[in-house]
Amino acid sequence: MMNNYLFVYHGGKEPESEEEFQSTIKAWQQWYEGMGNAVVDGGNPVGPNITVHAGGKVTNDGGSNPVTGYGVFKASDAEASAELASKCPILDAGGSVEVAQVFDMSQA
Repeated sequence: MMNNYLFVYHGGKEPESEEEFQSTIKAWQQWYEGMGNAVVDGGNPVGPNITVHAGGKVTNDGGSNPVTGYGVFKASDAEASAELASKCPILDAGGSVEVAQVFDMSQA
């Protein structure tokens, strides 16, 4: 049985030139293409983060490790999802990928 896994991207350096930007885009496209039907939602990069705290306090810091993007992918288990994430281009840019199984609450 296949499960969905949320990939949350953290960090990674911004491309410093148009050539580097194009190379980064190509790397992400190749990564997605290589995963085929494992891609449920390719996701997107995200903008500046805010953090909502208990009591309604809001800070404009995104916490200690702000999110830079996300995606949702199918895998047979946590190990297989980690294998998919291990090839993510954000790792080459100094970032990281947090992986968590998504539970379908409509089936509960």
